[in-house]
Amino acid sequence: MLKLSEAPAYFERYRDIIPDFERFLEHLKEPLPLYFRLNELKCPDPEIVLKGLARQGVKAELVSGLPRFYRVEPRDFPLGSTEEYYLGYIYPMTTSSALPVIALEPRPGEYILDLCAAPGSKTTQMAQASQDKAVIVANDRRLDRLTALVANLKRLGVASVATTLYRGETFPFGIPFDKVLVDAPCSGEGRYRQGYEGELLYQKEGHTNLPAIQKGLLVRAFDLVKVGGIVVYSTCTFNPEENELVVDYLLRKRQAEILLCEYPLPCHPGITEWEGKILHPGLANARRFYPHETQSVGFFVAKIKRLM
Repeated sequence: MLKLSEAPAYFERYRDIIPDFERFLEHLKEPLPLYFRLNELKCPDPEIVLKGLARQGVKAELVSGLPRFYRVEPRDFPLGSTEEYYLGYIYPMTTSSALPVIALEPRPGEYILDLCAAPGSKTTQMAQASQDKAVIVANDRRLDRLTALVANLKRLGVASVATTLYRGETFPFGIPFDKVLVDAPCSGEGRYRQGYEGELLYQKEGHTNLPAIQKGLLVRAFDLVKVGGIVVYSTCTFNPEENELVVDYLLRKRQAEILLCEYPLPCHPGITEWEGKILHPGLANARRFYPHETQSVGFFVAKIKRLM
C-alpha cells in the first residue's frame, strides 16, 4: 500500500504532464466525492429517487453537463444499502467513469462489445444510452466478476446484453462489431487518494506486465471491429506506458486514426512524447482527465476509428 506521505515521490515522474502538479498532490488528501447514475430504464422520473434519498437525509445534486449523474452529500453515505439501489434505480459510479461510453456513443440497433466488462458500470451505461435497443456482448475473463455483472444487469433491468467468458486477448472472431470498448485493466493510479491507498495494482502480484496485456486487448478489439467502426480505449491511470504508448503500438501496426471527441469534464490532449520517445502525432486527439480538475477519478480515453 502506498502511503499518502509517499505519494509525492511516486507521482514525481508525472510532474511535467500533470497540470498544476502541487495542487494535484494536495487533492490526493481529499476523499473521493460520491456520485450515482440515474437508471432511466427502471426509473424515468428522477424525483422518485431524489425524494427517497432526501427522506434519508441525503442531498443529491445534478452534475452539470452529465444529465443522469448526481453528486451526493454526505459523501460517506452507503448508497449500496438503499432501497433505490436494490430496486435498480441508481448505479453508484464516478463521473469520469462515464467518459468512455460518452466517447463510444452507443445507438439503438448497433452490435457492441464490452471486452473487459465486469462489474458492469459501463455495460449498463451503454444499454441505457442505446435505450436498451442495441445488441451488447459483455465479456470478462473471470467467472466471479462475470457473476457480479449478471447481478447488476438483472438489478438494473437490462435486457439487451449477452455475457461471455473469454480472455479478451483471444476473444473469438465472428460477425464484426460496430463498436468495441476496451476499459482495460490498469495500475489504477487515477483512483489513488485518501481512502483508496490500496488501489495501485502495480504493487500487487500478477500486475507487473500490464502494458503487454493492454496492447493485446487493444489489438484484438481493433481486429474484432468492422472497417469504419469505433474502438474506445480507456484506463484510470496516468501512466503513459499504459495509455499513449499502448495506442501508439496499435497505430503503428494497424490502419487507424484517433478521433476528436467532446467531453463534459475538463481535459487535456494526449501526450506525443515520453521519456525521449516520439509518439504518433495523432495521440494529441486522445484525452487525459485529472482528479483535481474533474473532482473525480483520473482517466485516459482514446476514440479510435478502423480505416482498413
